[in-house]
Amino acid sequence: MLDAVEVGQVLPPHSLNCAGCGPDNPSGLGMQVIRTANGVESTHSFGDGQVGAPGIAHGGAVALAFDDLFGFALYTVGTLAVTRSLTVEYQAPFRLYQPYKFNAEVVERTGRRLLLHADAWDSAGRKAGSADATFVVVESAHFAAAPPDHEVGGL
Repeated sequence: MLDAVEVGQVLPPHSLNCAGCGPDNPSGLGMQVIRTANGVESTHSFGDGQVGAPGIAHGGAVALAFDDLFGFALYTVGTLAVTRSLTVEYQAPFRLYQPYKFNAEVVERTGRRLLLHADAWDSAGRKAGSADATFVVVESAHFAAAPPDHEVGGL
């Protein structure tokens, strides 16, 4: 089970070295995520470490941002789960050094299966991308092989 968090609270990183949110990962995105009334949100700018085409974030880095944000959305249902599938739709290029607001929420739960949806908006309010994912609920033992300095946040 994940610890309960209040709306407006900054959520702890998944681990110190998480590629999406780990503060000790020099190659990571360094995302900071906040609990909202319906899910979670993060404002993020992609930089030199995430270049795809010149001036544009690599699609894999954008997918990482969505996937990591989905992991934080699990706080809204209070359970641990892992990604089973992730689909990203790119409506516009994600420009480097431009802020994008990502929002994610759990939209359905059936047994161990969770369906999640997220959108990303540029600073002018235009949708740059969206993602849908299926996550599967797991027990904390799923993460038992992690070394102590890589523990899962909120456990």
